[in-house]
Amino acid sequence: MTRHTLLVTGGAGFIGSNFVRHMLAADADRRVVNLDLLTYAGRRENLDDLADHPRHLFVHGDIRDQALVNALMTGAHPDMAARGFDPVDRVAHLAAESHVDRSITGPEAFVSTNVHGTLVLLEGARAAWAEGDGGWRPGTRFLHVSTDEVYGSLGPEGCFTERTPLAPNSPYSASKAGSDLLARAYRETYGLPVVTTRCSNNYGPYQLPEKLIPVVIDRILDRRAIPVYGDGRNVRDWLFVLDHCKGLERVLEAGALGEVYNIGGHNEWANIDIVGLLCDRVDERAGLSGSRSLITFVTDRLGHDRRYAIDAGRMARELGWKPDHTFETGIAETVDWYLAHRDWVARAKAGL
Repeated sequence: MTRHTLLVTGGAGFIGSNFVRHMLAADADRRVVNLDLLTYAGRRENLDDLADHPRHLFVHGDIRDQALVNALMTGAHPDMAARGFDPVDRVAHLAAESHVDRSITGPEAFVSTNVHGTLVLLEGARAAWAEGDGGWRPGTRFLHVSTDEVYGSLGPEGCFTERTPLAPNSPYSASKAGSDLLARAYRETYGLPVVTTRCSNNYGPYQLPEKLIPVVIDRILDRRAIPVYGDGRNVRDWLFVLDHCKGLERVLEAGALGEVYNIGGHNEWANIDIVGLLCDRVDERAGLSGSRSLITFVTDRLGHDRRYAIDAGRMARELGWKPDHTFETGIAETVDWYLAHRDWVARAKAGL
């Protein structure tokens, strides 16, 4: 069996830390190099349980640093050499500025990290993996992780497929669309072994309390008003983060190079219905009551897409993947995790 060295970018963030943990558990021969800048969204404590893991190496650094990326890709980084890590042959690129509201007030950071950072990583892979005959080092793969938001907004019917044209509506989604196109161009121009995924809204353990589900849980427990944008009827497809991690692993290992795979949870919910479900679940688990009275409608945000829904049929047909969780079972696990990790939530809020 080949001993792969996987570079995960953004591996101290919400999805990234769950993915790193999953990938280490899934293959006893896999080494993981975890590169994260530790901005507000990346938290070192998300990796506390991996502090002494012999196959995990955390590197504090910026994906926009070409010299650092090149050193990691080639195995020349001193920490990799000291630990006996082979050069990187797999990349899972999850690092991104990802909060839509923040992109509206400060779009420059999103373009810099999401577009330029992706360019640096693609260049690093191209330099490290190219072979003299125009081919690529055997077994190399670059997984570019994107979002369904690049497709724009849907009407009341239908789903996004991999062939849906890109039509981003926020600075965040525009920056992700730009990075998607760069990844595609590196496959088409140079033949770089790239594969791309686009996921629906993730939820689960370690998500910062600036996103809908952890915000609502936190507001219920603090007995504060729960803000809901507009009329609350905006619809999203929801994907439990551990199901997403399994899907990413399948695409990284077996996805057709140059292709795009949509990863969705088959869980379409309106925001107001999610808030109601969370009120009922937290009341039940925390011994509270009447939390639905905390719901407060606020002015809708700019560029708020009305509906997203993903057709993840290709993942099932070609790669045999489907989500293990319904929204109800995933929410139950998520609420219980946040109730058991109130100290983590308090520190995360302080960081925000």
